[in-house]
Amino acid sequence: MTKGLLSAAALAGGCFQQGDACTRIIYHGNDDLIVIGRSLDWKTPIPTNLYVYPRGMEKQGSDKPGAVTWTSKYGAVYAVGYDGGVTEGLNEKGLSVNGLFCKGTVYDNDSTVGRPPMSLAVFTAWLLDMNATTDEVIDVLRKHDFSLTGATFDDDTTSTLHWGVTDASGHTAVIEFDHGDIKIYEGTTDMHAMTNDPSWPQMQAIVNYWQKIGGSNALPGTVSSPDRCVRANYFVTHVEKTGDADLGVSIARTVLFNCCVPYTYTVEGEPNVSSTQWRSFSNLRDLRYYFDVAVANGLYYIDLNKCDFRKGASVMKLVTADMLNACGDQTTMLQPAAPFTPMY
Repeated sequence: MTKGLLSAAALAGGCFQQGDACTRIIYHGNDDLIVIGRSLDWKTPIPTNLYVYPRGMEKQGSDKPGAVTWTSKYGAVYAVGYDGGVTEGLNEKGLSVNGLFCKGTVYDNDSTVGRPPMSLAVFTAWLLDMNATTDEVIDVLRKHDFSLTGATFDDDTTSTLHWGVTDASGHTAVIEFDHGDIKIYEGTTDMHAMTNDPSWPQMQAIVNYWQKIGGSNALPGTVSSPDRCVRANYFVTHVEKTGDADLGVSIARTVLFNCCVPYTYTVEGEPNVSSTQWRSFSNLRDLRYYFDVAVANGLYYIDLNKCDFRKGASVMKLVTADMLNACGDQTTMLQPAAPFTPMY
């Protein structure tokens, strides 16, 4: 897959229509420790770099006339696919936003298409830039004063996504677009995992079914979206709780491993089965964003407490391809960089 074939829509989710994969978990530890783990799965490597953006930057949601514009209130670290679209991120207030594939998504209807344009390439960045809590994100989305779109790729394929949002208090929302209507599902310690299809209510029915069977007796083992969600939900709620930041990430990491698709895994007759390309872990309490490439030798993180988010500070970038042997705190490896160019 070449860069030219990828649209901002594809990049924003990191999980594409031909490959039904991606997993998000929420680990609730002790002493307010919350770790969001997610895997990004696709059949070929997705070059993804990390960007740190300061406050006070003027931005626009699209190159179309009348697009949404804003000046960022909060600094954040973004995971940016092909240096063109924001897949996910963590802001300085401990808000995490992750986009995952959901093929039932329809962003617009007749009543929304005329609203100010917002591209999938920067939609996640907009939410992180302007909101400190899940409640604030929900308020913005309920107003729905935008039209969400993205260019097509690979013979007119459109990336269809839903989002998991969690703040430092643990308040979580799953955001889904149903034929132009925004559906919002909220919870705290009762929302543990999400994957792809089906939509959230149907997925929870499947998870509840397996809870009655009992995960210590049997768990579904395929790489399908419902099976991964069931395993993720079970294990993340049956591991030890800790308040230790490093141990908490390690626990979340092993849970996510159990729900990932092995690297280079294929199924005969299913040429687009997606294997896990990278994982991330966001410590919402201590403001650390971890990155874990499938072919790398270590797990490293950016400490948001050490980043310069002041207005006028430089955009910083970490090229993940140069970090395959990195481990631990790599905040000092960030380098000044030009802002990425959104692939609207």
